[in-house]
Amino acid sequence: MAGNFNKVLLMGNLTRDVELRYTQNNTAIGKFGLAVNRRFSVGEGASREQREEVTFVDCEAWGRAAEVISQYLHKGNPIFIEGRLKLDQWEDKNGGGKRSRLLVVVENFQFIGAKDEGGGGGGAPAGGRRTGGAPASRGAAQSYDELPPDDDIPF
Repeated sequence: MAGNFNKVLLMGNLTRDVELRYTQNNTAIGKFGLAVNRRFSVGEGASREQREEVTFVDCEAWGRAAEVISQYLHKGNPIFIEGRLKLDQWEDKNGGGKRSRLLVVVENFQFIGAKDEGGGGGGAPAGGRRTGGAPASRGAAQSYDELPPDDDIPF
């Protein structure tokens, strides 16, 4: 197969509030953790046991996507993200040698949950417009002011 492919789809809950910072060029960077649960069965017949494992993933969003996620989501809120894997490498400050980690760079996202659910992350801000179904584009700024009023959204 020619070429390479790097795509990640995850749905989980934020493990902490988004850490929002800005570059010298005033580009927003939002860093957050995501917990993704996997439920599975072990064993056969009557001895079948349900188990769960949690995978913790570091994520970063750029531009308007970072600002929107930071504004509307907090620790525990669900989110669906689409992105790519990135390898970060750096020298340990304490002389521990080279360090590295994989993280997901968010390219698109969707809030999860109905607008009437408490804490679901998909509700409209007070006096504002719903941003729940609007995906953010690959780091480019997008206007979320062009969305229809809540009453016109069918979900």
